[in-house]
Amino acid sequence: MNTTKIGWIGLGNMGIPMAEQLIKADYTVIVYNRSKDKEASLKEMGALIAETPKELIVATDVVIVMVSDDAAIEQIFKGEEGLFSIETSGKIIINMSTVSPSISKEVAKQCKAKGNFYLDAPVSGSVKQAETGQLVIMVGGEEAAFNQVKTILEKMGKLAKLVGGNGAGNSAKLAINSLLALYAQGLAETVLFANEQGIKTEDLLELINNAAIGNIFTKIKGDAIIADHYKAAFALKHIVKDLNLAKAEGISSPLAKTALNTFEDAAAKYGEEDIIAVIKQLKG
Repeated sequence: MNTTKIGWIGLGNMGIPMAEQLIKADYTVIVYNRSKDKEASLKEMGALIAETPKELIVATDVVIVMVSDDAAIEQIFKGEEGLFSIETSGKIIINMSTVSPSISKEVAKQCKAKGNFYLDAPVSGSVKQAETGQLVIMVGGEEAAFNQVKTILEKMGKLAKLVGGNGAGNSAKLAINSLLALYAQGLAETVLFANEQGIKTEDLLELINNAAIGNIFTKIKGDAIIADHYKAAFALKHIVKDLNLAKAEGISSPLAKTALNTFEDAAAKYGEEDIIAVIKQLKG
């Protein structure tokens, strides 16, 4: 068994399969989640349970956080029983959430002042890639800390790459998710245009996926459109959050502005559905 003890905070659609990869790799994993029922499957696999983030950080060497947004990060770190509520040193805290670069820079300074290390390490990929350990992980932070945990990250992803200092991982993720939004809207608009011209969705997608413009995204989301299946692998409301974070960091291109407007309009009705449910909004 690996001797490094890993704490895991956040057991959403991505958090559970990612934590499972570490348990399968024979790490001791201690988990904390606000909704306690989500801890059950990991406990059955051998994970230990912490009642608070405070309890978790004391018992572990590396803490991984995978939550939804900046507000959740504030609570995890600065809450009454949060990671900062007790003095610790020598810990490496890896924030794999998609959050703002600014909050990562802020938390990183506070971690350093306490004698701990902080890495922002968001992921590209969805539930399927999390279940198979094929995520792409982009990391911001100190190289020495990254090198210490790279083996851990590689249990969850096919690529773990340091791209700069604290906040750089988050910036890279926002750039990628901005492209994701363009892919989703572009695919939806293309399908609808073809349908208007009498071309079947199945036929169009077979052409796309055998052409140079085809990719994993067009295959997976094309299949979802054909099946009329929009259960969230990546919820549409999250792309709205990410586009707004990118806007706050300065993205102002015409396509980015258009995508944000489109997805904000779609979120009221389809926010809990998958990102490709934007096709229903565009269809009207």
